[in-house]
Amino acid sequence: MKLRRSRLYVPGNNPKMIPPAGLYGGDVISLDLEDAVHPDFKIDARMLVSEALKVVDFGPTVEVTVRINPINTRWGKWDIKQIVCEKLDGIYIPKVEAPEDVIQVDELVTEMEDKKGLEIGRIKLFATMETAKGILNSKDIAVCSKRLAGITIGGEDLTADLGGVRSSDGLAIHTSRQLIILAARAAGIQAIDTVYSDFSDTEGLKKETEMIKKMGFDGKACIHPSQIEVIHDVFDPSEDEIKYAVRVMKAIEDAKEKGSGVIALGKKMVDRPIVLKAEKILALAEAAELPVPTFDEVE
Repeated sequence: MKLRRSRLYVPGNNPKMIPPAGLYGGDVISLDLEDAVHPDFKIDARMLVSEALKVVDFGPTVEVTVRINPINTRWGKWDIKQIVCEKLDGIYIPKVEAPEDVIQVDELVTEMEDKKGLEIGRIKLFATMETAKGILNSKDIAVCSKRLAGITIGGEDLTADLGGVRSSDGLAIHTSRQLIILAARAAGIQAIDTVYSDFSDTEGLKKETEMIKKMGFDGKACIHPSQIEVIHDVFDPSEDEIKYAVRVMKAIEDAKEKGSGVIALGKKMVDRPIVLKAEKILALAEAAELPVPTFDEVE
């Protein structure tokens, strides 16, 4: 399981913020060439990010990605041509409205990998839906490329496109979030939520992250390093959840030893959904390097 609990945006035109970006403990960093950069400085930011990808050590566990400009702008294609390199793990594509937006990026990345002698297909893609059209097409977008590892939602732009009001209850984009999760699960890829823009509101961030975890999201974008720990605390399985998951797996082993087709944990039957949830919790715990007790330790 690839952890993408947190994804930290880093302005691509700020030379002081890029080198330490991997030190904050986030699962993913996104060097941003889009919204964080004024049009007059797009070329400078692209050059800075391109050089940083070659020389900066972001750490062994961080997934290094770049948010490019929309592929249908005059900057998008040049972003891809310049940033594709050995240290680039993924590309976030903003304002995706149709499968063709992703396919164009896929084809150009393949071309650049081949031209630069890189492994074909290693660089992952992530599509961001920020309009009503994009949300409604998310089902088709999610399956349009083998490179696509996740889809995400752009809360601010989407709210504006819908004519709604961004509020703490997330009402304006609630249905859109559900559609993104459905599309991701149907395609077998991850669903990543939008940012919580008020980085000083820790409680608000925690509440929203708890909500989107219950909905089924795999992670959440953030705009400040202080948000990473809060997001991880929510997404990491608790000690009790891990212990229960181990008990479930032990019950399966006990049933096998007895030659029984019935799996029970205490007085409760263990069915397939419970097993799948236990397996996911243990996979998350392992990926996050959390302690997992043995069968004997949970008896």
